[in-house]
Amino acid sequence: MPIKYVGCYEIDYTAERLRGCGTWGAYVAIFTQSPNPMHRYNVTSKQRVRADHLFATEAEAQEQAADAAQSLVESRQRKFVTGA
Repeated sequence: MPIKYVGCYEIDYTAERLRGCGTWGAYVAIFTQSPNPMHRYNVTSKQRVRADHLFATEAEAQEQAADAAQSLVESRQRKFVTGA
């Protein structure tokens, strides 16, 4: 599972083969730090993103998952900075 760090967020993004159709789905989970170095807070549980699209390859699904995760983090950062 690829991991990307953006600010204080750890983004886990992956592709999983979908049952019965041979295509791929994009999935994302987002975590942040906790005071305990052996623990992390779950900001967003693993969820399918871009669910309206079926991807032909694992690489394509992972790329879309990474893009969706980046957008989720930016949205969250904007929400806490501006309060909107």
